Amino acid sequence: MQQKKKAVTIQNVAKTSGVSVSTVSRVLNAKGDVALDTQNKIQDVIEQLGYTSNLAARSMRSRKMNLIGLIMPDIGHPFAIEVMKGVNRAIAESEYDLLVYTTGDVRKFETASHEQKYVSLLNNSITDGVILVAPAAAEFASDAPIVSIDPAVVNPSYPSIHATNYQGAMDAMRYLLGLGHRRIGFISGRPELESSIRRMKGYHDALEQAGLSVDDSLIAAGDYTTETAVICTRSLLALENPPTAIFAANDQSAIGVLQVANEMGLKIPDDLSVVGFDNIPEAAHLNLTTVDQFIAEMAYTATNKLLSLINGDELDEQITKMQTQLVIRGSCRHLVNAA
Repeated sequence: MQQKKKAVTIQNVAKTSGVSVSTVSRVLNAKGDVALDTQNKIQDVIEQLGYTSNLAARSMRSRKMNLIGLIMPDIGHPFAIEVMKGVNRAIAESEYDLLVYTTGDVRKFETASHEQKYVSLLNNSITDGVILVAPAAAEFASDAPIVSIDPAVVNPSYPSIHATNYQGAMDAMRYLLGLGHRRIGFISGRPELESSIRRMKGYHDALEQAGLSVDDSLIAAGDYTTETAVICTRSLLALENPPTAIFAANDQSAIGVLQVANEMGLKIPDDLSVVGFDNIPEAAHLNLTTVDQFIAEMAYTATNKLLSLINGDELDEQITKMQTQLVIRGSCRHLVNAA
C-alpha cells in the first residue's frame, strides 16, 4: 500500500521560518508590510518545503476533482509521446480528465526539490493524483496518490512501473555477441536514472559472461538525446580500432548513430551494426533493431493504478515490472571472419 506523507502546512512554514502564521499569510498574499529579508527567508522556506497554498484544496477536497496530473520534462520527446498515448487510452476509458505539467526540455536538470514542488502544486490543490515520469525524488509530501514511470530511485515510497531494463540490455548484447561482434560500443542514458544504470550493467555483464573485458574507450556518456548521441558516435568511430557495432541506451540515441553513419558514408548494417532500446514508432521506419519496453502499456498500467488508488483500492504490488522484448530488424548483420 502506498505510504503517504502529511502535506506541508502554513504552520510548518511559519515554524521553520521562525515567524508567526499571520506573517507567512501576509507574504503569501503579497502584503507590503513585511520586511524584505523576512519575505526572502519565508520564500526560501516555502521553496525548501515544497509548500503551496491549498485554499482551493480545502474548499474542494471534500469531493473528487475527476482530474489527474501528468508531470514529465518534455512532451515533445518520442518517449513522452508514447507515455501520453498510454495515459490517454486509460483516461478515455475513465471519467477523469488529464492535466499535463512540463518543463519543456528533457535535458533540463530535474532536481528532487523541483519535482516535489510540482507535485505539491498539483496534488494539494487541483488534482486527485499524479503520474510522474522518471522522477528523482524518493518521496513527496502529498495527501493524494502518486504513481511513477521509470523512477530514478530503486525503491521509492510510491508505486512505480519499470521495464526489465537489465534483461533487455542483456538480450541486445547477447544478440550482437551471437552475430560475432566483439568490439561493441555503448552510448549510455541519463546517469541519474535507474533505467540507464540497469542498461549499463547489462552491457557490462553480457561482455563479462562472454569472457570479454570491458573496454572503457568503447563507452560514451549519453543522455538519451539524439544531439548528444551524435557527439558520442563521432568519438567512438574516431577510435583507432572503432567498434563494429553500437548499442545505444535508447532509440533516440540510436538515431544519432544512424545520422553519423550516414554523414561518414557508412552503410547500415554492412559497415556498422546498431541496436537501440524503447521501440518508438520511428524505429520501425528506420528498420532499427531495438528492445521494446512497451512504453504506452507502462503508462496505461500506471494510470489505472493511480485511478485505483484514488478510488481507495489497495494495489497488489508496489513495483510493477514490464517485460522487455528484443525486436530484430535490419540494422545488424553477422560479422564475417569474427575472432
